[in-house]
Amino acid sequence: MAMGTCVYVPVKLEEDDQRVIRPDHGNHLLTMKEGCTRTPAFLENDAKSFRVDQGRRPSFDMSRRLASLDVFRGLTVVLMIIVDDAGGVLPAINHSPWDGVTLADFVFPFFLFMVGVSIGLAYKKLPSKLSATRKAIFRALKLVAIGLFVQGGFLHGVNDLSYGVDINKIRWMGVLQRIAITYLVTALCEIWLKGEEDPTTELVSLFSKYKIQWVLTFIITTIYLALLYGLYIPDWEFQVPSTVKCSIRGDTSPACNAVGMIDRKVLGINHMYRRPIYIRTEQCSTKSPDYGPLPLDAPSWCQAPFDPEGLLSSMMAIVTTLIGLHFGHIIVHYKDHNVRVARWSITASGLLIKGLILNFSGIALNKALYSLSYTCVTAGVGGILFAAVYLLVDVYEYRRPTIVLEWVGAHALKIYVIVACNIWLLILQGFYSEEPGNNINHFQKTDFSPSKFSVFQYHDTTVTPSHLFLTDAADRGHKIVDDEKGEPVCSHLG
Repeated sequence: MAMGTCVYVPVKLEEDDQRVIRPDHGNHLLTMKEGCTRTPAFLENDAKSFRVDQGRRPSFDMSRRLASLDVFRGLTVVLMIIVDDAGGVLPAINHSPWDGVTLADFVFPFFLFMVGVSIGLAYKKLPSKLSATRKAIFRALKLVAIGLFVQGGFLHGVNDLSYGVDINKIRWMGVLQRIAITYLVTALCEIWLKGEEDPTTELVSLFSKYKIQWVLTFIITTIYLALLYGLYIPDWEFQVPSTVKCSIRGDTSPACNAVGMIDRKVLGINHMYRRPIYIRTEQCSTKSPDYGPLPLDAPSWCQAPFDPEGLLSSMMAIVTTLIGLHFGHIIVHYKDHNVRVARWSITASGLLIKGLILNFSGIALNKALYSLSYTCVTAGVGGILFAAVYLLVDVYEYRRPTIVLEWVGAHALKIYVIVACNIWLLILQGFYSEEPGNNINHFQKTDFSPSKFSVFQYHDTTVTPSHLFLTDAADRGHKIVDDEKGEPVCSHLG
């Protein structure tokens, strides 16, 4: 039988009945004989058996969950745990201190990309737009609530049994809060901003159906670029009595960028992440690109908070999720494996090439700013990897080697909160012998030269730069600013 993609419609068979069903694509005919049934599903490949006896599942049922979605999401979570635990030992895979990308910098965009793909599948049929909107808002609020709990400062991290947060220092943004924002915006786009017509096999028709979403993507990107390069950045100060000289537009350095300025003005500097990524730059660390003591001539902004999940940078995170949504649309509207992979590959390759061109043209890859080049490169690489996982898992059906990743991906949020945010360690440290310090976490602590240097093996984000390197203020030239409570242990996903 010739190869092709067939769409079957539900048929009620009577005794001795025989029906002929014409596939939606191609010229093949399928005869349904006595004793055969077919549920409303898609058969991806004519090489599969067309006959399905009563009581038996089809050999390929597209109504089932695509395993590649969970496998790729699981791969992202595992990668996040690896770079979070090994990044301190291997700075090459840790987050880039500023410009440039490393392995860790791909993790969060991959996760957002898969959020978009999942939304495209979850909202392909909408019995009620209002009901779907309410559910999307509720899910987003739930993510925000969890994010504030694990990253807002309520929990004080490993080796600290206290809890509670000063409302004047709570961190408003975070990983889960950014996911909530991107999820809600993308879900509302999918619910309200798509055409009613079904696209043909032409790629242009797919863009036509979702043209309003693409226009919104362009508008978001334009606003981001206008603010990043057009806002005037005035001089500013942190707790150290030294003015940070800016008075400039379009700067993308750690001290004078629009991303940080907007967060300082809107969120407030006390509500931002207190362990900035640029603390590992050469200006701020004698062991760059690793954490280290501040140089004698370190600028005051080295100790100033900077939120990696800030407001302006979250706009481009929305764009990443919308790109993932487009990949989900391809799954919904095209049932042939080859067509899907071809369209994914074309889109992803175009994004990757565009991102590299932008990078070499002066718009540097930068995770902290979520630059346009970074958006394109990470989305392009994510699309290529997803296509590869799809071929491996859903086309060639190599399920057994990826079963663990599939399980992790199906429980990604729980694993992130429990493992990456070290909730399990916070629970374990509650069981101690005689005094709180004698708990299982105590034995993981390594102390080198207490008067000069102290490091914990766990990546405790309650530890600020001043806690990490307890150097003599006289040796460094100025006082290290200390804060009372930082954020709990929680990876930034990339």
